[in-house]
Amino acid sequence: MVIAEQSLLAQLQQTWHQTIPLSQFMAVEPLSFNDNEFKVTAPLGPNINLHQTMFAGSIYTLMTLTGWGMVWLQQQRAQVRGDIVLADAHVRYLAPVTAQPIAAVRCSHIDLSSLSRGKRVKIPLTVELFCADKLCAQFEAKYVSLPLT
Repeated sequence: MVIAEQSLLAQLQQTWHQTIPLSQFMAVEPLSFNDNEFKVTAPLGPNINLHQTMFAGSIYTLMTLTGWGMVWLQQQRAQVRGDIVLADAHVRYLAPVTAQPIAAVRCSHIDLSSLSRGKRVKIPLTVELFCADKLCAQFEAKYVSLPLT
């Protein structure tokens, strides 16, 4: 990973921890980012339930932050600013998370040029969560980036 990506990931983690306190308690950590893929993790320990698997709320939060983070990173790359909100989402829990989770989102291109013209941008994303290379959850979401006024 180049220094620019490391710096962006550090800024993103700081933004999460300062503005979404749950992300700090969960110990959410961005792992890697390139133009098309973003990966995030959180340790199982603070996110465990009575079944010794990852709490469903933690899974949902991790996947929400992964999608949100992809939009934020793309905005940084495009040098545009907008308020990112989750407009709609659906999660499918496919298998228990029993090991370190990795949430991954891929996208080929997000056109954010409308933000600079004062228009909102709708961004559909699919986030997948894996543990031990097994797909454990899938998150279909629509994010909206609103122009700053």
